[in-house]
Amino acid sequence: MTEEKDLRAILVAVDSGSFNFEYMLDEMKRLIKACEMEVCGVLIQTLANPNPATYIGSGKVYELKEQARILSANYCIIADNLSPAQLKNLTDTVDTAVLDRTGLILEIFARRAKTREARLQVEAANLNYLLPRLVGMRTSLGRQAGATGSLSNKGRGETQLELDRRHIERRLTEVRRELNSIDHDREVQRALRTKNDIPMVALVGYTNAGKSTLMNRLLTLNKTEEEKLVFEKDMLFATLDTTVRRIDCDDKKSFLLSDTVGFVSDLPHGLVKAFRSTLSEARNADLLLVVLDSSDDYVREQLEVTEDTLKEIDCTGIPRIYVYNKCDKLPAVPAPGEHSKDRIYISAKSGKNIDALTDLIKDELYKENEIIEATIPFDKGALLNLINETATVLETDYSEKGTFIKAEVTKRLKGKLISEGINL
Repeated sequence: MTEEKDLRAILVAVDSGSFNFEYMLDEMKRLIKACEMEVCGVLIQTLANPNPATYIGSGKVYELKEQARILSANYCIIADNLSPAQLKNLTDTVDTAVLDRTGLILEIFARRAKTREARLQVEAANLNYLLPRLVGMRTSLGRQAGATGSLSNKGRGETQLELDRRHIERRLTEVRRELNSIDHDREVQRALRTKNDIPMVALVGYTNAGKSTLMNRLLTLNKTEEEKLVFEKDMLFATLDTTVRRIDCDDKKSFLLSDTVGFVSDLPHGLVKAFRSTLSEARNADLLLVVLDSSDDYVREQLEVTEDTLKEIDCTGIPRIYVYNKCDKLPAVPAPGEHSKDRIYISAKSGKNIDALTDLIKDELYKENEIIEATIPFDKGALLNLINETATVLETDYSEKGTFIKAEVTKRLKGKLISEGINL
């Protein structure tokens, strides 16, 4: 896509009577804005089903072509995913660049990707998207001689289409190999965190619900250096890269907090697949903070999309706290009585109820804590250090056998002590 600033787009949609059509239309406008384009026109056709050849009817296609000419539109953005044939036919007819929903989201992701991993993930998704759409993407393709029913043409050479396909498949293999290497490094880091007995909390939810703002609020309260704060902005898919930060609490009930890529309705399967390794931070979390925009009229639909996406990436059976953010924008702020152990209304921007949220997180993560008494031999100094660093020490004494300690420990730490031969 060109990098010109004043890009203009016409939004095209088929209204088939779906109850959430207006929601879908509003979301598409926000996606277009996130791609730094202006919606200069909207064309809607009421059809029971999209036209299999051109998505909209032939009359509407020529109306779209004329509208694009009059409005000097750079792009026609289709609110649905198009088949390769629909994309080719529309592009050929309207004589303006056409992007379907998946293409638009891919373009946003390509613009937002900053780290090497995110760029590789976007490239993998984009290559998978391009493969079935190679036909018609060039104005002129090299061709073999016409088939005659014999083998006389064998060995004449490959078409440009076949060369393009081979190039994409080769590049896909290279990208997957690099991503597998990065995924291996991530697993090593995750194993180290598990060894250190620090629970993981993952922020998940609809894009632009305020996950990055919430993370920064918690980091600021934790007196984290400004350079370790994450990027935040009021737009869809402002950040793609997974960030993990440690939150240290005064009572040593600390946890790691990860911020993941936001979800959106009908998130392209190729993107979910490409970002699966990044989203594995959510799959391996001890607790999920499902962040929702409580001020959004479609918060229920966003919750449904979030739950469906979590199911798709195998995030089942993980405890959840539903964090209804932006409560300061509600006409009436919910009373404390409307909070529960798995639901809370907060404002990440103003800091309202952040302390209560932190307490909920610790209550869930450390609900299986136990108070143990043990004598740690002097030659097990590493274990004693681990207890002092990660547990709440209630009492300490010394004897000839070692260091007597009474502490509130996690179930995981208790198991480690037992495995090391410590009598509790």
